[in-house]
Amino acid sequence: MAAVTDRRLGEAAVLPGFEHLHRYWDPVQSRVTVKVLPGEFYVSAQDELVTTVLGSCVSACIHDVRRGIGGMNHFMLPEPRGERDSWTSTAGRAARYGSDAMEQLINAILVAGGQRVDMQVKIFGGGRVLSQLTDIGQRNIDFVQRYIAAEKLNLCASDLGDVYPRQLQFFPTSGRVRVRMLRRHDDVALVADERIYLKRLANDPIKGEVELF
Repeated sequence: MAAVTDRRLGEAAVLPGFEHLHRYWDPVQSRVTVKVLPGEFYVSAQDELVTTVLGSCVSACIHDVRRGIGGMNHFMLPEPRGERDSWTSTAGRAARYGSDAMEQLINAILVAGGQRVDMQVKIFGGGRVLSQLTDIGQRNIDFVQRYIAAEKLNLCASDLGDVYPRQLQFFPTSGRVRVRMLRRHDDVALVADERIYLKRLANDPIKGEVELF
């Protein structure tokens, strides 16, 4: 089985710069699946699946409709305040802030051969999943909406806010997104903080009802 899995993973070539993301064969979807965690983004022109779990974080799924190139980011905070610290100024793939995450995702799609005029954007997340905390989710929503308007990007779908986490499945070649709201009380009650919650659910496949975008 390991040999089969390795062969299947090899069929979907990884674009330069994304080799570090965890990729595995999903037998239910019959395709390679890539997990995007907070502070990460991923771009692909292959028939594979990109997945993440969002609480107050936001993800943008951007797809070049003519060339079948797409990508997803996952950011935790809208913009840095004051001078950038060493974490955010480090050259590399980190995309903790929305201002970095959006720019890096768009640039990576362009490098892969995409064209800005053909990009469609779908945005998700920004839930108030932990009521005792500052509503960082709404700040993330406000930021990404301002960014899309300022950059004159083509926003074609959104699913934002509410009090529940979301699980996303994004198909980069078609631009299709499946969304499942995680409404079970036990899911939320067991969470000590959002970051642990996101990582715990990142391995779960989407089950039950989903919304398509």
